Amino acid sequence: MKNTGNKETIFNGIIHYRFVYKRKKELKIMIKEKILITGGAGYIGSILTEHLLKKGYPVTCLDNLSFGYNSLLHLVSNFNFNFIYGDVRDEKLLKKTIPNFDVIIPLSAIVGAPQCDSNPVDAKLINRDSVITMNKIRTPEQKIIFPNTNSGYGTTAGDLHCTEETPLNPISLYGITKTEAEEHLLNSNKDAITLRLATVFGMSPRMRTSLLVNDFVFKALNDGYLVIYEKDFKRNYVHVRDVSRCFEHCIKNYEAMKNNSYNVGLDSANLSKEELAEKVKNHIPKLDITYKEIDKDPDKRNYIVSSKKLMNSGFECKHDLDYGIEEMIRGYGLILKKNFSK
Repeated sequence: MKNTGNKETIFNGIIHYRFVYKRKKELKIMIKEKILITGGAGYIGSILTEHLLKKGYPVTCLDNLSFGYNSLLHLVSNFNFNFIYGDVRDEKLLKKTIPNFDVIIPLSAIVGAPQCDSNPVDAKLINRDSVITMNKIRTPEQKIIFPNTNSGYGTTAGDLHCTEETPLNPISLYGITKTEAEEHLLNSNKDAITLRLATVFGMSPRMRTSLLVNDFVFKALNDGYLVIYEKDFKRNYVHVRDVSRCFEHCIKNYEAMKNNSYNVGLDSANLSKEELAEKVKNHIPKLDITYKEIDKDPDKRNYIVSSKKLMNSGFECKHDLDYGIEEMIRGYGLILKKNFSK
């Protein structure tokens, strides 16, 4: 009888262990990871924050509101949303903030070659040094997903398919600072995922009309004409909502994807400027297009980019250029030109 009792005790212990393990697993699924997005009020950040909140994640945005607060106002009714007013150059603030989160997405950046050239000190501090500081502060258990730019492929020939194995050789300060931040993350002793984003397009509460597709549609509607230089130079494109979906995909599949970089773009949208302009004209037939060598791309962007590696991880873009152009035609109809000068 004594032995039987021991067997029953062991049996009941196994059942109890299995129940507790199963319950913990269920709770882990139910409890979403806490996410910190620096630059959350920006062009990508405002869309990404909204997307992750809809998926049930608690999201905190850290931003200095250099472009205002309107892009986040529609999110304050969601009690999973929090905001921290601050600057990523403030190391004390980062030390206080970073430990409270499971996932860190550093979107804060001075974006674009001209903007970085006009403010080189802050470009280095924000685009590169703040990311290095965040990586130093975070623990190995905290996930980080960093957006780089694929403009680092710029010096390649337009007929070459760039993969993640293609060497990066950025020309502009913008490309250099972002690439140096990526290299630091991937060469550190902590796990990381880096995303090499194509030229982003689409509507956002913090709209940017300087991005190429957005710019072409904006000028087509407001001016009725485009003057295009380097018409044969090719670029790759991706919708801002697909970028947001990709960040979520990385959060969910972090273990399988970590310690790698991934190109993020539409393989169907490796287009020259001329091809892009003609696509816009398909939607806005009255558009007049002129080709004239009036300027040069400071990043020397002329490439075809493959996102096959990302697709092999289980992700695929849903929004093509036609969708984005139609979206912007509707969106630009609601706004005044004077509101968007940057």
